[in-house]
Amino acid sequence: MDEIDSALLRLLQQDAHRSNRELASMLHVAESTCLERTRGLIRRGVVAGVHAQVDLKKLNRSVQAMVAVRLHPPDRAVIESFHSFVLELEETIEVYVTSGTDDFLIHIGVRDNDHLSDFILDRLTQRREIVDVRTSVIFRHDRTRVVDALE
Repeated sequence: MDEIDSALLRLLQQDAHRSNRELASMLHVAESTCLERTRGLIRRGVVAGVHAQVDLKKLNRSVQAMVAVRLHPPDRAVIESFHSFVLELEETIEVYVTSGTDDFLIHIGVRDNDHLSDFILDRLTQRREIVDVRTSVIFRHDRTRVVDALE
């Protein structure tokens, strides 16, 4: 990773729809150089994919929450089964498998507080392996960008 790769990553994270010509112009490099740099980032797995950022409110998901879940027993089979289950729920946006007090942090998006309550009480807590659920409503969600590798 050098300065050009870092700058290219920054630009791609801001708007991945930019053309190679536009990126090259912004980086002050040849289009062929920019294309090869982009392909190199993809080949090395630094750029793992390009995703659309959506407005959750426009998808009728105006309430977001982080749901912390603790399981028992905390063994591989239970964790993998729950992980598969939660990934399939339409409310799920992101899933984090964690260490410490909680086994999972689940970022969800729902219509309203009634939907949130129904999701927790009727969907999650019906799983026998869950021993604790804590829910924090998200007031604001800002996306961060990782630009450079840490040294």
